Amino acid sequence: MTDQQPAPGPPAPPRDHLSAAAAEPGGPEAVRERKFRRDRRHRKLGGVCAGLGRQCDMDPVIFRIGLAVLAITSGLGLVFYGFAWLFIPYDDEEENEARRLLTGRVDGHALTAVLFALVGCGVFLTLLNNSSALTFAAVLALLLAGAGYWSQQRGDPDPDPVAAQAVADAPPEAMAPPVAGGPSWWRDPLKGPHDGVPKYFWGPDPIAVEYQPDAPHFPAGRRGPASGPPGPRGPRWIGGWVFLAAVLAGCLGSTLTWEDQPLGTSLQTGFACALGVLGLGIAISSFLGRTGAGSIILAVIVAALVACSAALPKTITSDWIRTDWRPAAAADVRPGYELGTGVGTLDLSRIDLRKDQTLSTRAEVGAGRLKVIVPRDAEVKLRAEVGIGDIQLPSDTSQDVDIAPDKKKTTTLPPPKGTKDGGTVDLRLEVGIGQVEVARAAS
Repeated sequence: MTDQQPAPGPPAPPRDHLSAAAAEPGGPEAVRERKFRRDRRHRKLGGVCAGLGRQCDMDPVIFRIGLAVLAITSGLGLVFYGFAWLFIPYDDEEENEARRLLTGRVDGHALTAVLFALVGCGVFLTLLNNSSALTFAAVLALLLAGAGYWSQQRGDPDPDPVAAQAVADAPPEAMAPPVAGGPSWWRDPLKGPHDGVPKYFWGPDPIAVEYQPDAPHFPAGRRGPASGPPGPRGPRWIGGWVFLAAVLAGCLGSTLTWEDQPLGTSLQTGFACALGVLGLGIAISSFLGRTGAGSIILAVIVAALVACSAALPKTITSDWIRTDWRPAAAADVRPGYELGTGVGTLDLSRIDLRKDQTLSTRAEVGAGRLKVIVPRDAEVKLRAEVGIGDIQLPSDTSQDVDIAPDKKKTTTLPPPKGTKDGGTVDLRLEVGIGQVEVARAAS
């Protein structure tokens, strides 16, 4: 009687150190799950706070409230949320919104993320001079980051050194070579039937894309719609109306503050109103119509103008004034003279100083020209500062205007030879944008 051997079954999969490491709680699967991704299922807007809550094992409401406060007080909440929305994909995707935006497939999510980032940058730039608001925002951001890090570390198990070394020594996963004519990073194949094709505001027209049933990425046995001429694109009227509304809002905001506010504040208000209208138009276009890339470029330009207007000195006013200060005696000289925008002339030529007498004064012009005429026989100790512009002194032989940023001169101008000692004049001159000129009185 012959002993019957059992039929050989399929070989058991080998259980090496990599399989054991993958089964461990701290193996590669667990490591992959800890990667920060936006949460699609529990999202309220873009899924950023839901992803943070899952990543840090915290209630997402904490991050929502914290980012909302940061958005109101400094704009940093909008900046973080917008850029996170753009560059961090969903947990079930590998392509982020920024990649779709750069490849021409623009939808409402990408536009809203850009809007958040632009508005946040504009708010942050307007508050650069508000140290208290920025300090509060920095403290709150550090508290949120510290709480998230502590909660994440508290819930993490101690890593297994054997499993970590196994993951590090694992060879890379073998991948099939790309097929010619297949999908590429700049033009992904449209998946699913025609009804499931996503709609973009601009970019590839999904209806006009020719499906290839024999292509490797197309499911077997399914044929796409027949190729034909591209269908009509969506309405384009909203871009022009948004631009017109932004111009009107900017003019209205500047007009309402032109008389009683400095020039920088007035321009900042107008540009901020225009930026708000542009952002609102981009958000509305996500639901009602189409808008071109020009709206986004215009919003970036307006945000830069908001930053430039915020950097203007507050002494620059919106009206141009010509002012002459002509004190007749040393007692009539004021400690300081100020002019917002225009031409200011300080004439000290009629003042007669004694030999041991010193006269000190300062003059400041926000934007324009400041001219000081000093006594002929007086020694002048000069300190002049110009943000952007030129400084002209009596000793300069050339009359050319040399415009440069942050010009400073500290010098002493002796009286001309052959004149009596007429005392000392101590001058401090400041001009934000423009020219400082010092001249000697004629004999």
